Amino acid sequence: MIKNNIHDFAILGGAPVFPDKLHVGRPNIVNKEHLIDRIHDLLTRRWLTNNGPLVQEFEGKISELTGAKHCIAMCNGTIALEIAIRALELTGEVIIPSATFIATAHSLQWQGITPIFCDIDITTHNLDCKKIEKMITPRTTGIIGVHLWGRPCDIDSLSNIAQQHGLKLIFDAAHAFGCTYKGKMIGNFGDAEIYSFHATKFINTFEGGAVVTNNEKLAGKIRLMKNFGFAGYDNVIYIGTNGKMPEISAAMGLTSIEYLDQIIAANKRNYTLYGELLGNIPGISLIRYNANERMNYQYIIIEVDEEKLGITRDQIVTVLNGENIIARRYFYPGCHRMEPYRSYFPHAGLLLPETEKLLKRVISLPTGLSISEEHILKISGVLQDIIRNAGELRLRV
Repeated sequence: MIKNNIHDFAILGGAPVFPDKLHVGRPNIVNKEHLIDRIHDLLTRRWLTNNGPLVQEFEGKISELTGAKHCIAMCNGTIALEIAIRALELTGEVIIPSATFIATAHSLQWQGITPIFCDIDITTHNLDCKKIEKMITPRTTGIIGVHLWGRPCDIDSLSNIAQQHGLKLIFDAAHAFGCTYKGKMIGNFGDAEIYSFHATKFINTFEGGAVVTNNEKLAGKIRLMKNFGFAGYDNVIYIGTNGKMPEISAAMGLTSIEYLDQIIAANKRNYTLYGELLGNIPGISLIRYNANERMNYQYIIIEVDEEKLGITRDQIVTVLNGENIIARRYFYPGCHRMEPYRSYFPHAGLLLPETEKLLKRVISLPTGLSISEEHILKISGVLQDIIRNAGELRLRV
């Protein structure tokens, strides 16, 4: 059933469309039997961590899939980013977007490096390369581009800027596993790229991440750093930390990767259906993926034009949540409006007009293996009814 009467909305006293909550980022669980077999084997071996055979196999599989020469698996994507930053000896200031998960900024600030927020291109949602050079100062040592929603940055322009100014270039590829740029797999660009395999990602290791790079010297340094600096038994030759991925995480990752194509196909099916159902609604626009590139279609992102709809993005999200459709306002309100950055840079928003505009418009809708065609039909129907009743809902929500 789809709501057809304003009084049916749960927020006004009706019953929710869905009895159970449909979450954005609900984990994809694939073949439980294969996973349990791998867990049984690792328990039998009693090799639970410290670069076990499953971690080595997982790293090899990532390198094979991406074409990158080196993959260093980590306990999570944030630690992977922090270690890459430290291994590249970044200092001073590093330019990043504010339209990203807070870990991108924290990975710098945690190490005493100042994140400098640059505005985005409102069309691509990624760093606006035309504005980056204005942010470069004598203290700037690097740029971190974020492939938001899995859509690659303008890698060529960022690479040119980094080269011209002698800057290191990292890509936060947390959203972009399995995606390509000009036909080449993400994972082969900049000095290093960082993946996240968190439970919410379409390929997950429960918790996990990885650094991928084609720089052999950098890869060797990162391997030392993620294991306390050990270069063999009782031989510490470098300062390091504990960033190791445990075997059970690699077991989940390997099992997920076995179904990579099926998961992407399900994501694309969901994206296509949402597009058919929402594509002709004035004031609602679904982000577009480049059909000429390999995409993972991991995110269903719509932008809301409040002036056309007569209802705010936040009001829409409130009504959706009331129907147990747990939509998200990614990545509201932006890193620059979170602590400690809003205290450090209270007027940063003046330099980020497109970022502020975007983050007031974006809604992420549920997708993944747990979302069926029937779910999408109902979610889209609720959205259509919200818009149809926008005037009255605006007064009540």
